Amino acid sequence: MIINTGQRTDIPAFYSKWFVNRLKDGYVMVRNPYYPKLVTKFILNPKVVDVIGFCSKNPSPMFEYLDYLKPYGQFWYVTITCFEKDFEVNVPPITKVIDDFKYLSTKVGKNAIGWRYTPIIVNDKYTIKRHIDTFRYIANELKDYTSLVVFGFVDLYDKLLKKHPEISDCSNNEKVIIAKEFLNIAKECHFDLRLCSKEKWLKDYGIDVNGCMRLEDYERSIGYRLDIKQKMNARKSYCSCYLSNDIGTYNTCLHLCNYCYANYDNKIVYQNYKNHNDDSPLLIGNLKNDDIIKEAKQESYKNGILYF
Repeated sequence: MIINTGQRTDIPAFYSKWFVNRLKDGYVMVRNPYYPKLVTKFILNPKVVDVIGFCSKNPSPMFEYLDYLKPYGQFWYVTITCFEKDFEVNVPPITKVIDDFKYLSTKVGKNAIGWRYTPIIVNDKYTIKRHIDTFRYIANELKDYTSLVVFGFVDLYDKLLKKHPEISDCSNNEKVIIAKEFLNIAKECHFDLRLCSKEKWLKDYGIDVNGCMRLEDYERSIGYRLDIKQKMNARKSYCSCYLSNDIGTYNTCLHLCNYCYANYDNKIVYQNYKNHNDDSPLLIGNLKNDDIIKEAKQESYKNGILYF
């Protein structure tokens, strides 16, 4: 099976020690975000966990624990954009994350890491030119360390509009300009460029819109084919990514990015962080007497066939 850590929060950046404690104990528990009394227990053992997926804007706190991850397959997405502290409040500087990306690539392998440039928001400060220039700069820095890059435009969720009404979407014309320039840069750097947002119509301009997190990415990262019996979809209307079992929790990411879909109240984020316990099986808080614990059905997806 595949365990994901990055759809709801940034575990490497803020909860690395907790995660490694879960590996040491051999299991993790996840509270259902929609039915809080329901808790799922996942066994963390390389016999049943084929790949662990990470998505981070600051992977470096996990570096001291990389030896604990060696028994597992890994796939990392690292996000690096042009935004400064006004949008990405607690994200390290671009140059540091680029250096960390390179280091991580040397540890896990070029096939086990991809770069994300998302979301794209255009305004007077973050102009189209700035996005293109920054994308070109990062691409040239990373071209020897990954072959995969994902870009996408901001999704204007209702809770985002309420918190930050100043954030707006690009026009379709702006999206075409950006997409075409990104594609040219990706080709120059020999990147596989993919879209991670709802603009499926950009396929008419040569953009790969068939999902940014695919089963083949996990397979390539570990060198084996995976026989998945059931595929979970993300956003059925436009996302064709492969969803895996996520162990994160909403309202727990201290990056506090203005555009974040996983945080909707910074006060709750801080409160949750105070309730975090590195020794708890749950990311936030502890088990309660009336919790209903369900053990996940887990099995390895490897079928013994090498991936080429």
